[in-house]
Amino acid sequence: MAAEQDTGIFSAFEWMLALRYLRARRKEGFISVIAGFSFVGIMLGVATLIIVLAVMNGFRQELFDKILGLNGHIVVHSISGRFDDFDAVAERLRKINGVKHVLPLIEGQAMISTPALANGALVRGLRAGDISKLGAISGNIRHGTLDGFDDKASVAIGTRMANDLRVKVGDKISLVAPRGATTPFGTAPRVKRYDVAAIFEMGMSEYDSTIVFMPLNEAQRYFNRRGMVSVLEVVVDEPDTVGAMRPAILKAGGPTIYVSDWRQRNASLFNALQVERNVMFLILTLIVLVAALNIISGMIMLVKDKSADIAILRTMGATRGAIMRVFFITGASIGVVGSLAGFIMGVLVCTNIEGIRQAIAYITDTDLFSPELYYLSRLPAEMEAGEVISVLVMALTLSIAATLYPSWRASRLDPVEALRYE
Repeated sequence: MAAEQDTGIFSAFEWMLALRYLRARRKEGFISVIAGFSFVGIMLGVATLIIVLAVMNGFRQELFDKILGLNGHIVVHSISGRFDDFDAVAERLRKINGVKHVLPLIEGQAMISTPALANGALVRGLRAGDISKLGAISGNIRHGTLDGFDDKASVAIGTRMANDLRVKVGDKISLVAPRGATTPFGTAPRVKRYDVAAIFEMGMSEYDSTIVFMPLNEAQRYFNRRGMVSVLEVVVDEPDTVGAMRPAILKAGGPTIYVSDWRQRNASLFNALQVERNVMFLILTLIVLVAALNIISGMIMLVKDKSADIAILRTMGATRGAIMRVFFITGASIGVVGSLAGFIMGVLVCTNIEGIRQAIAYITDTDLFSPELYYLSRLPAEMEAGEVISVLVMALTLSIAATLYPSWRASRLDPVEALRYE
């Protein structure tokens, strides 16, 4: 046996031999098939992970924007239930660093009716200037206007509610509150008619079909809460920092208030989304894991098939390290190229996902992701750099780890035993 000579780590000789083993000849076609499946599996696994996580992030962000576009990030309540010093408290809260808007609000349940139909509704009394600060409403007025809203006995309703009640701007609706004037015969419901001043469309069916906006002063009269509001809704610059802002808000508001934030009010929804996202990540990671296991099986078969070649190289002076690196390059090339191809495929699909959806809908003549069934009019996808990098690193790590054992097996092959029966 010739003296062992190390060719240097990842030398040109090792790369040439490794890439040659990737181009299998006819009798080694089955090994090429396994390598091809491994490549496709890793590519599809990485692409699917990126696409699914991006779509789930898009859904979460759309929900976040819709929910917080209507509701404040922090809600300030009065302990006594009679919030009559709300203007003074609101003025103090506006001075806190990070607070964007403070909106005095009256909220109550009512039944809204027309000659055609009757529905339950959530009535929100706000000043016109405060409604203009809610971009989800003021930026989505489809019919009518909010100009002079404070000075009129009128309301703004959603498009779905308008369609259900068969009303348009200028028509009248009746609001019926269960708690009205007290009479000798008991409490009579309060009934009052209002003009429809504006029709908005948030794009979220639950809100478009149930929310009614009313001028604050009119809501105070209607719900018999003159000079009072139900709560103060606080909009902050950074919604994720509401926990850190609670002490400052409690201090500025005084001892008569208590607060809740959007995380508490929507905890079950966002926790469910987070759990679903984590489970999907684990399930889809199995695709990459299965592809990595295919690399192991393909490499073990390749080592078995090339045992005579390994023995000859060893007798010619190739070191164990050189043999290990040759097969490491062979297996890792499949995983690395597959991971990069999956990354490119995932990014391309995410950046063009709405066009792809429309193309599939056109080809199949079906209405994919119908706005009538879903509250979003487009398929959202939002990639986060950290997540994409994590997926890519995970795929590369699994791919490289999968080549270590077969490469080690190749380096430990005994040349005498390999050539005994050749």
